[in-house]
Amino acid sequence: MRRSVPLREGWFFTGPDRKEIPVSLPHTWNAVDGQDGGNDYWRGKCVYRTAFDSPDFDPRTERVYLQFDGVNASAEVVLNGQRCMRHDGGYSTFRADVTALLKDQNQLIVEADNSVNDHVYPQKADFTFYGGIYREVRLLVVHKKHFDLDHFAGPGIRVTARPAEGYKRGDVEVRTWDNCPEGVVTVCLLDAEGREAARGEGREVHLEIPDVRLWNGREDPYLYTAVATLTVDGQVTDEIRTRFGVRDFHYHPRTGFYLNGKSYPLRGVSRHQDRKGVGNALTREMHREDMDLICEIGANTIRLAHYQHDQYFYDLCDERGMVVWAEIPYISEHMPAGRENTISQMKELIVQNYNHPSIVCWGISNEITISTKDKKDMLDNHRVLNDLVHEMDKTRFTTLACYAMCGPFNRVAHITDVVSWNLYLGWYVPGLWLNDVWMRFFHMVYPDRCLGYSEYGCEGMPNLHSDHPRRGDHTEEYQAKYHEYMLKCFERNPYMWATHVWNMFDFAADARDQGGEPGMNHKGLITFDRKTKKDSFYLYKAYWSKDPFVHICSKRFRDRTGDTLKLRVYSNQGEVTLYVNGEKKETRYGSRVFAFSVPLNGTVKIRVTAGETLDEAEFIHVDQPNPAYRLARTGDKGANWTK
Repeated sequence: MRRSVPLREGWFFTGPDRKEIPVSLPHTWNAVDGQDGGNDYWRGKCVYRTAFDSPDFDPRTERVYLQFDGVNASAEVVLNGQRCMRHDGGYSTFRADVTALLKDQNQLIVEADNSVNDHVYPQKADFTFYGGIYREVRLLVVHKKHFDLDHFAGPGIRVTARPAEGYKRGDVEVRTWDNCPEGVVTVCLLDAEGREAARGEGREVHLEIPDVRLWNGREDPYLYTAVATLTVDGQVTDEIRTRFGVRDFHYHPRTGFYLNGKSYPLRGVSRHQDRKGVGNALTREMHREDMDLICEIGANTIRLAHYQHDQYFYDLCDERGMVVWAEIPYISEHMPAGRENTISQMKELIVQNYNHPSIVCWGISNEITISTKDKKDMLDNHRVLNDLVHEMDKTRFTTLACYAMCGPFNRVAHITDVVSWNLYLGWYVPGLWLNDVWMRFFHMVYPDRCLGYSEYGCEGMPNLHSDHPRRGDHTEEYQAKYHEYMLKCFERNPYMWATHVWNMFDFAADARDQGGEPGMNHKGLITFDRKTKKDSFYLYKAYWSKDPFVHICSKRFRDRTGDTLKLRVYSNQGEVTLYVNGEKKETRYGSRVFAFSVPLNGTVKIRVTAGETLDEAEFIHVDQPNPAYRLARTGDKGANWTK
């Protein structure tokens, strides 16, 4: 049977300074300089090397594959002096059979290259392109008669599961690929408790699950397991397992998204895969923490931007019931020399992720019209990708994210099945009310085309505050004000097929120098280190989460100069009671956002309760504003803060 041998330790890294240092995987060389601003993080070729003993295997009956889960952005792999792999694309798995190259003692060299070029995406975008071997590396030992491992590094099995008979039965089609035409393939479907639900024989089998339990989003993300066994001359030579869910979905331009025949408005967040001091070399514990925080907020969908994410995170989406938009990094600028790379990255994305029930759509591109000059070639590239996706996957739909300045009549917005926009009206452009105007205009002109918001948001820093928040000030208060408007806006326009906040977490964008902290995009609802939940986080929790809570806004804005304290409280309970210095003052009834006014004299201790939950804060009247909250306007250059 298959065996996996991880190669995490014993690596040596040679970076731009040409000094060799020991490292463990996962690893990136841009964890510091890719997060400090200046647009000067090092992009180029670095070298990793390691030595390892040959795994225990029988060369007469077994094969050994070398697998990389992610190397950004291009990789040259040399084993024992022989080149065995090259891969362009920093976010997908790749592997090769290296049996013939193995010795008792082996020398492995990997050249990882995130250099600027004109043919590997991404090259222009508002995030850092970290270099390195930032995901797992392993050896896979398999029988020489095995399920396919060579087709775009896929799992060798494809499961298509749909509900039938009014969602009472599951119809499951399983297709497997192997290198052994004389072998016999048996497929067994197991429920979540490991009990057999159906069984069949053949490389293409149709199975039925009576009394099926659906994969039903956050409410009940039930998963089955398909087990495929390859038998040759009575001997089992290989076995593969993949989880799947039975569900269907559709969209309607006037009523939005449906899951298993029921209205299921998609309201959620976007996610980048990097962290402070870590870059994109995340551990599984970090991935789990991200998912826990997204679940806490009550989101039911995630746009995994702007590239293929770790397989483990897609697994978490399956387990937690997140509806996923998955996409390739075809972003910002069409490169004529990069057409083949968009196609190969799309093939890898679909082949490697087809079995995840969480994924409902494939994203073709993001903001591709920002700086594209060859529009004809770009449009043709989009049509090719759109047709490719429909050919490879007839169960899911296509989408793309349009740039804010890409008008509703732009041809690129009408290629995919549905469309979404990255709009920051009320942040980069004055006028929050323009969001309503924009949505309604598009819906009026194209009433039969599904519209979504793939990005919306504004910068908010938890150490920056104002009694009079305004667009562009980067305060926690304006970020909350912005999102209060947007959530109401979506309620007024319920036909949106999906809305995704930009972003769940602050993330690195080394080209950024203005506004807030250099090198960072602060549109996250949580800080880059995942330690601070901004007020906006709790606003979304009030709208989306069922877990009772209450939260006092602007608690970090403790020192105030005014005589009156204007309090905003977020809660998903129907009433909130205010206590001032231990004395009960009033109870307000309402929904999600509660406002109070309190005289501010000296130190005021605030306590609020909502049901069984409570929150506390302290505010102090001061004569002079705390310099940490002072904003100095600098003309057209934005906002600079002093602390």
